[in-house]
Amino acid sequence: MMRHLISAADLSRDDAVLILDTAEEMARVADRPIKKLPALRGRTICNLFFEDSTRTRISFEAAEKRLSADVINFAAKGSSVSKGESLKDTAQTLEAMGVDAVVIRHGASGAPYRLATSGWIDAPVINAGDGTHQHPTQALLDAFTMRRRLVGPDAGIGKGLDGKRVTIVGDVLHSRVARSNVDLLHTLGAEVTVVAPPTLVPVGVESWPCEVSYDLDSTLTKSDAVMMLRVQRERMNAAFFPTEREYSRRYGLDGDRMARMPEHSIVMHPGPMVRGMEITAEVADSDRCTVIEQVANGVHTRMAVLYLLLGGNEPAVSHTRPTATGSEESK
Repeated sequence: MMRHLISAADLSRDDAVLILDTAEEMARVADRPIKKLPALRGRTICNLFFEDSTRTRISFEAAEKRLSADVINFAAKGSSVSKGESLKDTAQTLEAMGVDAVVIRHGASGAPYRLATSGWIDAPVINAGDGTHQHPTQALLDAFTMRRRLVGPDAGIGKGLDGKRVTIVGDVLHSRVARSNVDLLHTLGAEVTVVAPPTLVPVGVESWPCEVSYDLDSTLTKSDAVMMLRVQRERMNAAFFPTEREYSRRYGLDGDRMARMPEHSIVMHPGPMVRGMEITAEVADSDRCTVIEQVANGVHTRMAVLYLLLGGNEPAVSHTRPTATGSEESK
């Protein structure tokens, strides 16, 4: 594994499969009465969040604590950042405190890369979302969810998503989730199509490893997974579509559209969902919707990433039976 996780495009197929396989081991730990592992005992991880977040922050914190790490949660609101402190000064403060890894979420694209390459801090950096650029752990948990549902938990070990057809629908222009998923799913062998209004398709999308369509209905019948994206109003500074009703009519997923999808196909959403706009309640609450699974799988996947970046070369989960004098760590 590399030292940092900044972009999904940086992962080789072997790296990605290793993370997914390790996440499968972590998922099995979650079924135990005691869900903790001692793998990162004595390590300190700082969650450096300059943007609001619920799922990602709590997911990382749960993953860190299940690996027995010490956790520092940093929120820009209420910190010296609100007084004008720079990212450099914040990073050097964390370095002086001796943190072993930094999970950063930032509104500026490129901030995690800057932190990782600047020399301000000598610790692995994990990108938890930067601007409209990348969100690699979201792409990994999405791929993990697809592999479990479409291939199987056991059958998927050591495999990618070769030949699976994935459709990503919605606000592609502002979506770091879309960019990360296109990169990672292509690496894992999936065939990806992005569907969006012309105004929400980025310039240069023709260089992405995916197909582009403006017609949702034409792609549904051949999709193994359909990922709906939230319309990111907080990043918009203009009218990208006439009305919410018009957007929902052309690009929203309702029960009728879901019925046209293959029986085995799944519906995904990175959250939070705007019910009634990009997805209806009927679809969001159906058995084919994996939103809650994605939240659970986010913890397993982030445990895998943290373990591989910070852990040793030993297996994450010991399968040996403890002896009479064995320690708790061998259980």
